[in-house]
Amino acid sequence: MAEEQMKKEDQLFIHLVNTFVQSAWISLGKVKNPVSDTLERNLEQATYYIDLLDMLQTKMKGNLSEWEEQYIIHSLSELKLNFIDEQKKGSEEPTDAGAPEGSEGAAQDDESGEGSGTEDLKKRPKLKRRRSLRKRQSLKKRRKTKI
Repeated sequence: MAEEQMKKEDQLFIHLVNTFVQSAWISLGKVKNPVSDTLERNLEQATYYIDLLDMLQTKMKGNLSEWEEQYIIHSLSELKLNFIDEQKKGSEEPTDAGAPEGSEGAAQDDESGEGSGTEDLKKRPKLKRRRSLRKRQSLKKRRKTKI
């Protein structure tokens, strides 16, 4: 009975992690949103899911099996690397002048399906841009300390 309970808890834990990982991939614009059936990019939301997984890993340290620990580490590494790639794409690509006002960085390139993300930065007040920069810097610092 206790062994069956542990198996169920292991499955539920992996399901929880997969839920956050999948939501992060959707927010990065790498996977289609199942509701709208489109690629949507929201780096702020992706940061939130990555931070959630980071917190889970930290809080669960010592309570996970080797496989579970490696699974979270691998998932986080993949997400963080893709997050950096998406940030670079957003800063390198020109803004789409024909995008609707409320697009908030989710403008789609017809052929690649990737959003530019820079239009949102220009619309945001400077305070929000600074906060976003601080978040990116702290994310980079955390990544460097773990590697």
